[in-house]
Amino acid sequence: MAAAAAEQQQQGFRPLDEASLVAYIKATPALAARLGGRLDALTIKEVGDGNLNFVYIVLSDAGSLVIKQALPYIRLVGDSWPMSRERAYFEASALQKHRALCPDHVPEVYHFDRAMSLIGMRYIEPPHIILRKGLVAGVEYPLLAEHMADYMAKTLFFTSLLYNSTTDHKKGVAQYCDNVEMSRLTEQVVFSDPYRVAKYNRCTSPFLDNDAAAVREDAELKLEIAELKSMFIERAQAFLHGDLHTSSIMVTPDSTQVIDPEFAFYGPMGYDIGAFLGNLILAYFSQDGHADQANDRKAYKKWILKTIEDSWNFLSNYGINTKMGMGKHTCPLYTTAFVELWNKHKDGNGEAYLPPIYNSSELLRLAQKKYMTSLFHDSLGFGSAKMIRRIVGIAHVEDFESIEDASKRASCERRALNCAKAILKGRRQFESIGQVIVHVQSFDRD
Repeated sequence: MAAAAAEQQQQGFRPLDEASLVAYIKATPALAARLGGRLDALTIKEVGDGNLNFVYIVLSDAGSLVIKQALPYIRLVGDSWPMSRERAYFEASALQKHRALCPDHVPEVYHFDRAMSLIGMRYIEPPHIILRKGLVAGVEYPLLAEHMADYMAKTLFFTSLLYNSTTDHKKGVAQYCDNVEMSRLTEQVVFSDPYRVAKYNRCTSPFLDNDAAAVREDAELKLEIAELKSMFIERAQAFLHGDLHTSSIMVTPDSTQVIDPEFAFYGPMGYDIGAFLGNLILAYFSQDGHADQANDRKAYKKWILKTIEDSWNFLSNYGINTKMGMGKHTCPLYTTAFVELWNKHKDGNGEAYLPPIYNSSELLRLAQKKYMTSLFHDSLGFGSAKMIRRIVGIAHVEDFESIEDASKRASCERRALNCAKAILKGRRQFESIGQVIVHVQSFDRD
């Protein structure tokens, strides 16, 4: 029966172009209604600049939406690298699940067609832009750290054993185990290919050829990445976005929306946290390549460092009862931080730390400190791995790629690469995010 159902889905699939998309919308009431039924003069624009899918913005004079369709291969490479279209199902369900937990920062899904691997969802309208583009342009987002801490705290805590029973947790794990192809892609491009000669690896050549070779020859680095890869595969700690970099976030100064969770799976919490923080560090090191006489980007680099620090501090919120920040920049604690959620629900259904066992405030405090320390080190490790792969692996980032001078680009990338390698190897030595910030700054020169 499963094989027959899969065959039927395959027979029902066809890639849509702009003309066939109009016909599809007209035949789909849930989508037509979002456009106010005004379907005779639609404006359609394909904006899929990612690696995997087609993405269409659809506008009428009475409404708007986004259509996203998964292809049976990796768009970045072509049909020589097949990829399951079922990732669309996991993305749609992840958006729905995460929106239920954090509606302020996850867009609504209007329609999902499994046979067509197609999602109809909210159009996140201008002035929202992809966060990575804003970072390249040097735009500050004063609520970014607070919003992302809110998103990560809620989506990670409420899908973990700190909140759920073992039975419910394992049901969730089982549901998303079938997204294995996307997880295996991550295993390959993040934890394997950068450390070996691989067909699709690339770097800013010839400037970084020796640096890429050094990564492949670094025994200590390989031992550390093997540990992280094992954790990624084996540890079903919480329900993750799975690809939480700065191109999976859309922003304005007062709004933050998380998109594109097609890599969603149950894994180590630090992978999501690290992806976000690691991509901010990449943005930091790219700024010298975007500086000019009008703007040396020094103030903006300080803002990025502050955002990194605040993001972790808002999220972890362990043992802090006063305002925090860097220098004169202070901000109130965010009330939905991870540890505060833990304290609020410590007597609930969660089975990781049973109240009859952790039956004193001091014992619970020690357990939380150990847990958050481990999560901090995991996040640093995974964040570093994500940085390395964006410099010597298959998929690079606009932060660096938009620097036209290859020599200048390579200089920025080298500093980021060396910083990432050092953090990955020494992540357990860091006791605070402030120490990480100082460490990052120490690499801010050739």
